[in-house]
Amino acid sequence: MDIAKTRIGVVGAGAWGTALAKLLADKGFPLDLWVFEPDVKEQIEQERENKIFLPGFELPENLVPSNDLETVVKNKELVLVVVPSHCMRNVSLEMKEFISPDTIVVTASKGIENVSHQTMTDILSENIDFIPEENFAVLSGPSFAKEVAAKVPTVVAAASKNRGVAEYVQAVFSCPTFRVYVNDDPVGTQIGGAVKNVVAIAAGICDGMKMGLNPRAALITRGLTEMNRLGSKMGADPLTLSGLAGVGDLLLTCTGDLSRNYTVGKQIGQGKKLDDIISEMRMVAEGVKTTRSVYNLSKKLGVDLPICNEVYAVLFEGRAVDETVARLMNRSLKHELDGVL
Repeated sequence: MDIAKTRIGVVGAGAWGTALAKLLADKGFPLDLWVFEPDVKEQIEQERENKIFLPGFELPENLVPSNDLETVVKNKELVLVVVPSHCMRNVSLEMKEFISPDTIVVTASKGIENVSHQTMTDILSENIDFIPEENFAVLSGPSFAKEVAAKVPTVVAAASKNRGVAEYVQAVFSCPTFRVYVNDDPVGTQIGGAVKNVVAIAAGICDGMKMGLNPRAALITRGLTEMNRLGSKMGADPLTLSGLAGVGDLLLTCTGDLSRNYTVGKQIGQGKKLDDIISEMRMVAEGVKTTRSVYNLSKKLGVDLPICNEVYAVLFEGRAVDETVARLMNRSLKHELDGVL
């Protein structure tokens, strides 16, 4: 297939979905963007800007917004799904009616579903069951939407069980400011993208409490250990989690003020209540819902995730942040790589 003639549909016009749609449209691809909110669709049409989710960036004319999912996904070679993780099931079921069986479906959503504990590709392949499993791919890595839209050099990974599909995604998305590597581990790529958001909340809490740089470095490092524990239990390649979708995304999300999850944690560390923080946000902080998923999944699989457990206790059980620090620091002493090797 001629890559340049690829017809693309992007499902989801939040900050990340809009940034990736802009990147692809800037490359010259004809592109339909599914927008949930009618007012956002109208604004993009009339003003060529998504002022609610990605303000300050002009969107190309070949990026066509629509509130009609059929228009966006029908007769497309590639469909990119960038909806909040808790919306993935319903949206994918709606897509099923219109999407073609030979479509490459890429998810850039990061999270684990609360009830099923499934990854995003699990949900997509279960619901759109006539598309071969190897036609699903993941795009993930250290990438803030605002910086991608601003053409700041960014490096990510495309993962699929089929190397040819991963390389196809690599070719579609790569450009001088957006470099894409490939791997064959969609499980590890998605576990990294999910768990890093939980650890980012913990890092934000640490900084909100003004604890200093030593504990933040320790927290990020031990957070990577927890990511590896859960990933290994689910069949991920540990090398994936030492790469862009693991440690790369973890470092960015735990240290950057553009991270919504880090920001939520920082405000909690400063004494704000979660409900008050969420009520003031229009964009989703995926780590909040993912914390519940990771906590329950770790219990089901018997994986020890102390940091993720403490974030869960703070968010959903009302535990004081000071208490969580004491609990983590006074755990029984052990080998650094317990539960990893």
